[in-house]
Amino acid sequence: MNEENLRRIQAITEAALLAAGKPLNLDQLRELFDEHERPARQVMEHVMCQLAAACDGRGFELKKVASGYRLQVREEYAPWVGRLFEERPQRYSRALLETLALIAYRQPITRGEIEEIRGVTVSSNIVRTLLEREWVRVVGHRDVPGRPAMYATTRQFLDYFNLTGLDQLPPLSEVRDLEEIGREIEKNMQAEIEFEAGGPAPEPDDVAGDDAGDADSADHQTLH
Repeated sequence: MNEENLRRIQAITEAALLAAGKPLNLDQLRELFDEHERPARQVMEHVMCQLAAACDGRGFELKKVASGYRLQVREEYAPWVGRLFEERPQRYSRALLETLALIAYRQPITRGEIEEIRGVTVSSNIVRTLLEREWVRVVGHRDVPGRPAMYATTRQFLDYFNLTGLDQLPPLSEVRDLEEIGREIEKNMQAEIEFEAGGPAPEPDDVAGDDAGDADSADHQTLH
């Protein structure tokens, strides 16, 4: 394939990623082209490398996440871009972040198992928030009395936190306790929150998905 055709494919790919508003994988990008002109997968991989290089020194980057590729504002420019948006970022409680971290590291895991580790009751608001955000989903039921639901993270969770897979989470050996896991996940979400909602994200507190029965003042047990 000549250079002119490669530049055309790259331009179409860039336009599609800008318009999509969500990650697109290689097969979805290839489907943009008529069958007689559809680039081979190897060609598309080459085009993505070229597009990534073309973003060097610019305010946005090509990012590969679990669902595919997307063009996004570079993290260092998020504070300025965030000023375009009036809505303040959603604040997530420490309890919600700890619950999400446990699901990410121990999946599949039941609500009762989360409560046993954290030592406090998991608020229904937290579970509902995680399900509504599509960060977690029910993947089955534990074969014990009551058949409690088992939760696991989703592809949307990986996309939101700029991850291609769970192997990109920090190893548990590097994380001392649940609070530190929550901070690690919170760090990964800063740029995304600032970009989509506007302004620097505030420190987490008992706001979203928490209630009086799930106080952050409770003692936190260490993950083993």
